[in-house]
Amino acid sequence: MDFTSLFWLFFLLSAIQPVIHQRMLDASRARLISRIESKRGSRVILMVHRQESMNFLGFPVVKYIDINDSEEVIRAIHLTDPEIPIDLVLHTPGGLVLAALQIARAISRHKGQVRVIVPHYAMSGGTLIALAADEIIMCEHAVLGPVDPQLGQYAAASVLKAVEQKDPNDIDDQTLILADQAEKAIRQVREAVFEFLKPRYSEEKARELADLLSTGTWTHDYPITSDEAKRLGLPVNTDMPEAFLQLMALYPQPVRRMPTVEYLPDRRTQEPKAPTATKM
Repeated sequence: MDFTSLFWLFFLLSAIQPVIHQRMLDASRARLISRIESKRGSRVILMVHRQESMNFLGFPVVKYIDINDSEEVIRAIHLTDPEIPIDLVLHTPGGLVLAALQIARAISRHKGQVRVIVPHYAMSGGTLIALAADEIIMCEHAVLGPVDPQLGQYAAASVLKAVEQKDPNDIDDQTLILADQAEKAIRQVREAVFEFLKPRYSEEKARELADLLSTGTWTHDYPITSDEAKRLGLPVNTDMPEAFLQLMALYPQPVRRMPTVEYLPDRRTQEPKAPTATKM
């Protein structure tokens, strides 16, 4: 075989290798999902948003909850018998309020138990979905986040606060329009959160939580830990099944550069110490 043939063989194998690797990952995911469903007697649905650091021409790719996600999750729910429990795995920074609300309302109306699984994080719209579940299972170090709406680069609550601190005569029409949108956005999200919480809490407690989470109590990226979520009264459980962590390992972060975190992927255990010889 001459050099040209070797070059083209290498080129062909290099082109095929990522496809083969992806097919193997897909098959591994399907097998593990099937095993989890059989063991737990549930329907497993995953919504995983990995953030790609770079794609074609070097532009970053940011993934978030969108209408396609809500369509697929709702389809999966429709393909599940009403009495079958659902395990919804969330790994997301959030996304469109419309899409998150569609998913949240779909799982809140499912007759069987719905458990939201949060291995690492489910911020913003992800938290909105989690609030509609019967149980939230989080890793000890996983986080949720506030659900206060954002208007472009600004938090809706911050827009209202800025307007309140100025004389109305000093505010331009565009800012007044933005403030009107901010007030409506907060009211809509607050009422949606109350809708999801009122079946499990008193009306007073549901209103209190809805206000706390949707009206700008914290910055939008504030991490609500499992301990804090429990203190707030959310139905959080930190008994995370190992199988879901294994499943997340089958959704690797796309790498376009040298990794910033590296370790041997085996579990590290303490080796037993050799017995000390006893002198007589």
